[in-house]
Amino acid sequence: MVSTVYAITLVCIALIAAVFYFVIANSKKAEADYPSITKKWYGVRGKWFLFLITLGLVITYFSLSPFPIPDQKKDYPANDHQVVKVGAYQWYWTMTPDTVEAGKPVAFLVTGEDVNHGFGIYDENLKLVGQTQAMPGYTNKLVHVFDKPGKYKILCLEYCGLAHHAMITELTVK
Repeated sequence: MVSTVYAITLVCIALIAAVFYFVIANSKKAEADYPSITKKWYGVRGKWFLFLITLGLVITYFSLSPFPIPDQKKDYPANDHQVVKVGAYQWYWTMTPDTVEAGKPVAFLVTGEDVNHGFGIYDENLKLVGQTQAMPGYTNKLVHVFDKPGKYKILCLEYCGLAHHAMITELTVK
């Protein structure tokens, strides 16, 4: 079986090489079509490139500026933030505590206890409001400020095994 696969692979590679050889052997140097138009549009090409780069930067700015992401490296005073320790297991979450206050920074200290997991916080409309990785042997810090009270869903964002779809828990924001 393996030798048949090797033989088929070699034949296909030889056919592709033959097609490349045929195209290269039968091609000739192209003559310039419409040289005056070509020269004019080569000058426009650089300006068009700068326009597209500028447009891309503007779109990036306006699409990313609505994300009010707190400083992840900042050390908040002990009374100014809340700490939630999160453990990710196959196929459940542990959170201590599971209730936080709205309007104050919450530092999630997230670690995976067995395999890699994705830690995603979703609001009541299932809009992703924060995410980080949960990796074994490493603690990631995610700082988020909840604007409004409610029930937030914690979902795993990385396939972690058979019951991945059931890896859901809830965070209460008061």
